[in-house]
Amino acid sequence: MKVDLYTTVGVYSRGLDTLANILAKGVEHGKASGASEAEVLDWRLAPDMFPLRQQAVVVINFARQWLARAAGTEAPANIAEDLDLAGLQREIATAKTELGALKPEQFDGRDEAPLTFNIGVMEPTLPIGQWIPGFATPNVYFHLSMAYAICRAKGAPLGKRDFFAGGL
Repeated sequence: MKVDLYTTVGVYSRGLDTLANILAKGVEHGKASGASEAEVLDWRLAPDMFPLRQQAVVVINFARQWLARAAGTEAPANIAEDLDLAGLQREIATAKTELGALKPEQFDGRDEAPLTFNIGVMEPTLPIGQWIPGFATPNVYFHLSMAYAICRAKGAPLGKRDFFAGGL
């Protein structure tokens, strides 16, 4: 399957803007309701699901790492998992800068480049043009949606527009 891998840069960048908005509104709502920032970042939908902080970490890591792999560069290390809101916002800004530095020519001809990656239960080798739309992007949107759902479930004043805060 041929995909334009470079278009994913804009998709992930807008997702990071959305994440920044969701986190800010969630923490603002939590503080107004008497919760500390740390408590808000520990909110979760169910006991066996990642808390808000971890949902954000996954979105940031996936945006940075999978596009680096798609561009044929070394994937950056995972960000710290214990960041406060300022730290998460700083990592979002860093990720956006990294994505902004990527150039279309870095993705040229990379659709069929094989990539072996361990996803916990297996370690498949797939073309990068399959990894990005079939694995990375669904994961970015899943964890972004969970961050939204966590804040919304706790009463944060979020609506559908907030999910598109990064634009279309």
